[in-house]
Amino acid sequence: MTHRTPLLASLAVSALLLSGCAAAAGSVGAAQAPSSDASAPAAPAAADPSAHGSHAGHHGGGSPSPRAAVSEPSEAAKMVCGDQPMDRLTAILDLEQDPHTVNSWAESTFTCTYHLDEGALEISVREAPDKAAALTYFDAMQALAVDATPIEGLASLGFPAYETADGSAVFQKDRFVLQVDASGLPEAMGPDGISRNALAYQLSTTILACWVEHH
Repeated sequence: MTHRTPLLASLAVSALLLSGCAAAAGSVGAAQAPSSDASAPAAPAAADPSAHGSHAGHHGGGSPSPRAAVSEPSEAAKMVCGDQPMDRLTAILDLEQDPHTVNSWAESTFTCTYHLDEGALEISVREAPDKAAALTYFDAMQALAVDATPIEGLASLGFPAYETADGSAVFQKDRFVLQVDASGLPEAMGPDGISRNALAYQLSTTILACWVEHH
């Protein structure tokens, strides 16, 4: 989507008023390379884009010099598998029960996969040592992404953000890079026929609202 509708922008602002965000319960799954194209490169300094991810453009280039890796996911990162995005997802798609989720932590990236009947929805958070490193990673992802369109104006909530034609939304806030990847889902879903791009965007704003509330 090249342009956001006023309604969608208003939904983004409304999301910032959400409350009751909670981190995911339980332990993080065994470290493994998540299948999301947001999987992080092993070495941000000299990553080979062709060696990471199944879709070109959803993996970072890197900073001029290596930075220390984050050893474990933060509570903020684990919120992507928490109650608020789950409740939002089930409400949008009018699901009768919560979908099964699997999470993993690998290479400074926490990934939560929601297994829906129609396919997998993956939400990942790359944790960088600091905001500058996160922005460098975000810029590299955007530069490599296929058919990336910046999310601008009110719809961006004031953060660097872009979306891809196949259903991913990516935002950078503080030292985090958030990606909601709905590319494995049909182009339209749920009783209202929401597009996968709109679904990715609405889930992104829900998670960002959690972060704003707790930081």
